[in-house]
Amino acid sequence: MEDAAGVRAGDQEAFRLLVERHSHALFRLAYRMTGNEHDAEDVVQEALVKAYRGLDRFEERAGVGTWLYRITANCAFDLLRSRQRRGRLIGGGDPDEDGFPEAPSTDPGPDRLATSSEIRQRVDVALARMSARERSAFVLRHFEGRPLQEIGESLGMDLSATKQSILRAVRKVRQVLGPWVEGALP
Repeated sequence: MEDAAGVRAGDQEAFRLLVERHSHALFRLAYRMTGNEHDAEDVVQEALVKAYRGLDRFEERAGVGTWLYRITANCAFDLLRSRQRRGRLIGGGDPDEDGFPEAPSTDPGPDRLATSSEIRQRVDVALARMSARERSAFVLRHFEGRPLQEIGESLGMDLSATKQSILRAVRKVRQVLGPWVEGALP
């Protein structure tokens, strides 16, 4: 681990650099998984505390980013599972504040903005239908652009299970977007 020796030795500056280097990416992952800023901040804080306490269990063969993603994903899983147990919808926030990028355009007109908003709403519906594992794999692959091997390592799955989780998630997105896309085409 690039900063592990210093952090393990109690070097607070080394831990601060580790947090600074990875916290933005961890927040993006947590936000996309939980659906709101407050929960994402809590997840990242919990993940960083767990990482700090678990430095002695870090296996050098994995990259620090992968290790931190895994801890963050697991903390988000725990939150999502507790939401499901309480019967709350996942990602039920305002679709304009959900962090999903709008469709690219050099000059977004009202019709483009309306389309982007509709797509974000439908993707939110699809994400809410996914299991926590599917949602994590989908977010890591399609929003974060992570390679399959890293996703599997982050989520504690083999390559085949990783591919299956992403495939099931994509099918759910297609299910939700399919009728809309067919109706939107001339």
